[in-house]
Amino acid sequence: MGSDALEITPALAIPETELVERFVRASGAGGQNVNKVSTAVELRFDLAGSPSLPEPVRERLLAKRDRRITDEGVLVIDAQRFRTQDRNRQDARERLAAFIATGLTAPKKRIATKPSRAAKARRLDAKRGRGEIKRGRSNKGVID
Repeated sequence: MGSDALEITPALAIPETELVERFVRASGAGGQNVNKVSTAVELRFDLAGSPSLPEPVRERLLAKRDRRITDEGVLVIDAQRFRTQDRNRQDARERLAAFIATGLTAPKKRIATKPSRAAKARRLDAKRGRGEIKRGRSNKGVID
């Protein structure tokens, strides 16, 4: 990506200076190449200290219990799905953009509801019916 910012929405973009990329050797199978070439990407983005994120978005993202977020509020994304460094960089940035996009919309407030009178009556009738069935299983009054 040759642009100077990672665009999340037309109104929100993360400057290149806030992204820290480190290239490491990928783990797993891959033959000789995997031991020689650093194709995996570790992308770090400081959620807690980023001036680009609006405060409500930052709070929603930090409140997520995601294992990729460190105690200091840094999001770490490891990308090693692809064989080339460039494609892994692109993948890491796409995943960062998707993660930030999840925090853009505020969750709906839950509206508390109560069960209807008919639903309560059905529940109590069913309880009564189960009690009758169990009472009928006892062997009181059975003459052999």
